Formats: sequence, structure tokens, C-alpha cells
Amino acid sequence: MPSDLKRVSRALLSVSDKTGLVDFARTLSERGIELVSTGGTHKALSEAGLPVKDVSDLTGFPEMMDGRVKTLHPLVHGGLLGIRANPEHQAAMLAHGIQPIDLLVVNLYPFEATVAAGKPYDDCIENIDIGGPAMIRAAAKNHGDVAVVVDGADYAAVLADLAEHDGAVTFTLRRRLAQKAYARTASYDAAISNWFANEIDEATPPFRAIGGTLAEVMRYGENPHQSAAFYRTPEQRPGVATARQVQGKQLSYNNINDTDAAYEAVAEFDPQRSAAIVIVKHANPCGVAEGASLTEAYEKALRCDPVSAFGGIVAMNRPLDAEAAKAITEIFTEVIIAPDASEEAIRIVAAKKNLRLLLAGGLPDPRQPGFNLRTVAGGFLAQSRDNAVVDAMDLKVVTKRAPSERELADLRFAFRVAKHVRSNAIVYAKDLATVGIGAGQMSRVDSSRIAAWKAAEAAKAANLPETLAKGSVVASDAFFPFADGLLAAAEAGATAVIQPGGSMRDDEVIKAADEAGLAMVFTGHRHFRH
Repeated sequence: MPSDLKRVSRALLSVSDKTGLVDFARTLSERGIELVSTGGTHKALSEAGLPVKDVSDLTGFPEMMDGRVKTLHPLVHGGLLGIRANPEHQAAMLAHGIQPIDLLVVNLYPFEATVAAGKPYDDCIENIDIGGPAMIRAAAKNHGDVAVVVDGADYAAVLADLAEHDGAVTFTLRRRLAQKAYARTASYDAAISNWFANEIDEATPPFRAIGGTLAEVMRYGENPHQSAAFYRTPEQRPGVATARQVQGKQLSYNNINDTDAAYEAVAEFDPQRSAAIVIVKHANPCGVAEGASLTEAYEKALRCDPVSAFGGIVAMNRPLDAEAAKAITEIFTEVIIAPDASEEAIRIVAAKKNLRLLLAGGLPDPRQPGFNLRTVAGGFLAQSRDNAVVDAMDLKVVTKRAPSERELADLRFAFRVAKHVRSNAIVYAKDLATVGIGAGQMSRVDSSRIAAWKAAEAAKAANLPETLAKGSVVASDAFFPFADGLLAAAEAGATAVIQPGGSMRDDEVIKAADEAGLAMVFTGHRHFRH
């Protein structure tokens, strides 16, 4: 194993993000460490009055090809890769005038930010760093002798090591920095490769790389014995990853998972058309509604399942206002997420110190392409995001009776919700509000019966004389393989059904719907969500 302490005599600095650079470099210089730099970094250090060599002074070659070639040189990579205790390496360095580089400080061209800003193709290409990753990988490989810094957040740790060990860096820190360095270049290459895949419409590339940046270490995962962390990817999709937490205690693993589910679901509802609320518990909607105001939508959503809503997540498609904030804070709620909030609403929520309020800055586009991941033993599954929306579907009436305009509006509403309910999913809806939801059952008929039972229980809680399912419509995320699930809906009081169709027994199911007096439409699109 390499010796623990390695003295730093020469540092090469080449950074795009210059936050904290000058102060860091000044401290290095004051310790007698020689500074070598490139391009804009050299200019920043020189203008700060620091003694710094240009990398061209080291290599004997000027920067060329618009800066594409500046550090790709044996005098740079030899200085990074040469093993100090290896006699052959020492002889080669001496013979070729290669000076050792003990500290490398590099952060990469802002490729991810360039893509996120929607810059043209050529701009994205020019922001693919070549020399930076090459140097980082070289220094990280030779971490027995070299410290490599890819994140300004590590400046303090390096300076602390230097101060504590009289200008030397410990093997423990060098190895930690090396791990981070390889993770950074891997994440960077993942962003580039995935961007290329999108550019050439390659849905299933032979190699799929995934990279993320640590956003937060969680107290634990789904359960207290599981470790967990939250990572952000380069995708700029409004939601939990973009949200500003205004108040409340730290989000848990389950909070983040459920909040994401709630916000993706509420984004299905156009805020220009109506206010919408989604209440989620354990990743499943337990109440969804549209209304003229957020308060109206919340009251309708809450009525669907007030028991499950306790301790749930509330998402909305419009900025949180004071009236809605008052209504939501009347019961225990874990998280509220909205595009924005009024100052008065923020003050009202502040009275509940543990309630998390997240402001996402916008709504995700349900039509936007992207991909989802799920790990399995020995690999992972990747699929395109379910960006099918019911408004773009050609609904086909398959029964003798066509749905009324009111039923049709409720059918579309219910199918939007079913897209975000775990399969097998059955959603009862009436007047643009869910009245019963059956989720995650092995049998579709069981989901239908549970949803009907939920509608009856909700009516009892509201002191109503008959089930909320009376006069409702029903959405199924997949086809009814048999007529029993559909008949259970009819028995509960439903009058119309929306489902994908495509079963071998469609004719049987259609006949049963006709005999029960139901109107039914096929969407041609399935919304399984496992």
C-alpha cells in the first residue's frame, strides 16, 4: 500500500466553475506550492496577483484548436501517472524532463448545464470535456501519489490535510477523492451518452449509463435498517428534485417517493382549465379532484378517503393560496408540494413546524419523453416514461349506449387518475373527483370490489344515504379479462366504463355492459403501473 502522507509541491488547476478558486489557490501558493494552470483559470489566478505558470510553459506547446488541445501531453500525464517510488518511472521522468504533479484540481466543462439550457447541438458538442476527464482519471489511478479534486466542496478538506500534516495529504483523503473523481467522470459520460441516445432516437442503446449527484443522505430507506440517499440526475424535470423546501423536517425516503408520485399525478391536470389536488398515501392516490379553486378540489379529494389521507402527501397544480393552506393544515399532512405559494399561505403552513412545504417552480409535462429505471437482481430495467395522455387518445364507443357529456368528462378524468394507481387499478369517479380507488390487487375484480367498498365507506364518513359510487364512472388501467370486474362496478352503481380493450373476451365484456345498461369506451392504451 502507498505511504500514507504525500507532500504537495506542484498543483495543476483547470476549472470551469471558479467558485472559491482564488482563495484556495492563494492558500496553496502561501504554502510554497507551485501553481500551473490553463486558459481562463490561469487568467483568473493571474488577475488575483498569484504566481502561476501556464500549462504551455510546462509542455512547450501552446493551446491549439480552440483550446481542444492543451493538457493532452506526456509532460502533463507523465507528471500525473508517474509512480514516485518506481525506479523505472523515476528514470523516465528524469530522462524526459517530466515534473511530478502532486495535486490536480479540475471541474469539467458544463455539459449538463448546456443541455439543460436547450443550447444547439454544436454548443453541446463543444462542451464535452476531453482533457479534463483524461487528467482526472490519470490522477485518480495514481492516487497513491496524487490528490485529485473535482468538486470545490473538497477544497476545505484538502487545505485542512495540508495544514495538519505540514504540506502533505493523507492516503485516506487521496483515496476518497479518487473514488469521487471516477464517479464524477462516470456521471459526466453518462450524461453525454444519454444525450446522444436522445439525439439519434436510440431507445435501447447497447450500453446504458446512469449518473447522479448526491442531493441528500437520508436517515434511512424504506425501513430503519436500510441506508439510503437521494441523487439528482441532469434531467431538469420540475418536481422533488427541483423543489425548494420552504420548511419542515428532513424528507424521508418514503416522503420523496410518495411526493414524486403525487406531483407526477397532479401534472396530468391542466392548471389553465381547473385547479386540481392529488392526495397520495404509500405511492397510490387516495383522493383526486378538480375544482374551481384549490380548496374546492381539496375538499372533494379528501371526501374520497379521509382515513387514508391522514398523514398523506398533498400535491396541487396551482400555487398554494391561503384558503387552501388553511384547509389542508386542518388534518395531519406529511408534505405539501405546489408550483409556488403565496406569502400568506407560507405563513399559515409555518404554524405546522414539521409539515414539509415544497415549491417545485413549475409542473412536469406528462407528455415529455424520458425513461424510468428499476433494479432487478444482476441488472436493471429501463423503459420509456409513460407519456400517453387520455386527451390525445381516440376514444371508441363499443356499447349500444354512448356516454353522456358529463360521463365522458368523468371518464377522461378517471383514466388520468388510473394511470397513476398501482395495478391492478380501478378508479370510480363522479363530478371530476374520485369516489373510490382500488389499487395493487392481484385480481382486477378484487380491485373493483375494494374501490366500491371505499366509495361506500366514504359515503358513511360523510353521513350520506347512499354510496358515492352511485352514478359514477369507472376506469380500469388494463382490459377486463372477464365480465365480473365490470359487473361489480355496475352493481356498485356505476353507469359508464373506460378501459383499454384488447381482451380475447372483449365481446363478452361488451355484451355484459350492454345488458347492464352501461356505456363503455376503449382507449387502446394500457396504463400498467407495477
